[in-house]
Amino acid sequence: MHSPSPTISTGKPLLDTALGLKQNRPPVWIMRQAGRYLPEYRAVREKAGSFLDLCYTPALATEVTLQPLRRFDLDAAILFSDILVIPHALGQPVRFAQGEGPVLDPIDETTLSTLKPEKALDNLDMVLEAIERIKLALSENKTLIGFCGAPWTVATYMIGGRGSPDQAAARLFALNHPKAFAALIDILVEVSARYLIAQFRAGADMVQLFESWALNLDEEAFRSHVIEPNRRIIEKVRSFIPDAPITGFPRGAAGMLAEYAEKTGVSVLGLDFATPLDFASSNLPKTLPVQGNLDPLRLVAGGAQMEKRANAIIEAFADRPHIFNLGHGIVPQTPIAHVSRLVDLVHGR
Repeated sequence: MHSPSPTISTGKPLLDTALGLKQNRPPVWIMRQAGRYLPEYRAVREKAGSFLDLCYTPALATEVTLQPLRRFDLDAAILFSDILVIPHALGQPVRFAQGEGPVLDPIDETTLSTLKPEKALDNLDMVLEAIERIKLALSENKTLIGFCGAPWTVATYMIGGRGSPDQAAARLFALNHPKAFAALIDILVEVSARYLIAQFRAGADMVQLFESWALNLDEEAFRSHVIEPNRRIIEKVRSFIPDAPITGFPRGAAGMLAEYAEKTGVSVLGLDFATPLDFASSNLPKTLPVQGNLDPLRLVAGGAQMEKRANAIIEAFADRPHIFNLGHGIVPQTPIAHVSRLVDLVHGR
């Protein structure tokens, strides 16, 4: 189901954990750790111009990737990029509007043929160069994480044109135009797999599949839209990068978590903050590494409640390999002092 436990440490505690080697204290990284809560990030973001310019300028992407590791004793750097570089690389117009988030020109069954998968990887050269630069700058004991959006999540933006609370446009498209939807998923599986393989070759130690919008699907749709495309990507990646360590983060998977982990073959299962600790402990194999899952707003509030919950998470997963993280991305209003305290707590200080 997932990679076998190593017998020899890689020297990188987080990578070791992903490979199945339990640590005395869990390693830690934070989703969106390079972001707007850091003043140094905001300064570079302003200098870059557009958000996509920041993603596609290797020197700037490298700088913001490394910024949180200068402040905090995190165990990993995660490539600074975005899940929507894939549709952008396919030729779909993508822009990040101030205060609105990402906006895309929606595709439909008639415009699907305008996508250019054969050119997509060439359009991501600058992202791969950033990985090479980050790798050179990173301490030897730190893990470098690459990533991409999972097909269903990326498809919801491509079809709906923006994020939505219920992904209704994509859900209806899949029901009303199943052949066109399947063709879109096929494109995303192929391009995403090639992209992740290229990330490994550029220097990533492991990668994460962000399935951020898995929460509004019934079990039949979850199996076809989430599990199967994720499984196909992982299989394709490992056909070129044997035993590649891959984290799957199906946010909102709820009762489908165990089936997702088993059928996709992920090395690590990311847990959102709504996943009960005892549910995860009881329903997932003890050898399966897990990642998570502090509520980001507990980190904003800080204090005794944050420390109590963080300790409860560490204790709940003390019998298995565990990577400490939030159960979703850090939010801009998070106090820096609270992040410092959390990282120290996880490391046992």
